[in-house]
Amino acid sequence: MSGSSQVTELLRAWAAGDGAALDTLVPLVEAELRRLARRYMARERRDHTLQTTALVHEAFIRLAGAQHLDWHDRAHFIGIAARLMRRVLVDHARERAVQKRGGGAFKVSLDEGMAVSPAPNLDLLALDRALEALAAVDPRKCQVIDMRFFGGLTVEETADVLGVSPDTVRRDWRLAKLWLLREIKGSTL
Repeated sequence: MSGSSQVTELLRAWAAGDGAALDTLVPLVEAELRRLARRYMARERRDHTLQTTALVHEAFIRLAGAQHLDWHDRAHFIGIAARLMRRVLVDHARERAVQKRGGGAFKVSLDEGMAVSPAPNLDLLALDRALEALAAVDPRKCQVIDMRFFGGLTVEETADVLGVSPDTVRRDWRLAKLWLLREIKGSTL
């Protein structure tokens, strides 16, 4: 049995209530979830208090609550895991923003302040707001962003999960990126 079909069978067994299936599933998907978490954390600030391992663990905790979903396959699982990781980071960013000391201010060391070309700072809260607005207008385009950008799925894997053609995914990907860019730029003006 191939790795992907084995994951699909284990997901379905777990959804049917087989707790042992989860024990077998975890080692099969852990490396992929760590890869996702590393991609997310690479976009975060250097002094982020959440580590890759903690992000994976928090995603697993939230996935445990999704046991009874109708899992389609490995790509569907990874897409949902990617969305959950994004939610964890957004929740973490919101929590940090409401702290009384410093609120939304960022600590900048003297070395960082003197940098000639600082690393681009992804405003996760603005991106989340834009994604929520996109989901209200066109849920499929939001799913494409979740699966491709956050989940790292290919065009073909995303098309398979969504039940559309690869050309539709490419078109949705292109339009969603433009829409998000317009929303984020508009919210920062």
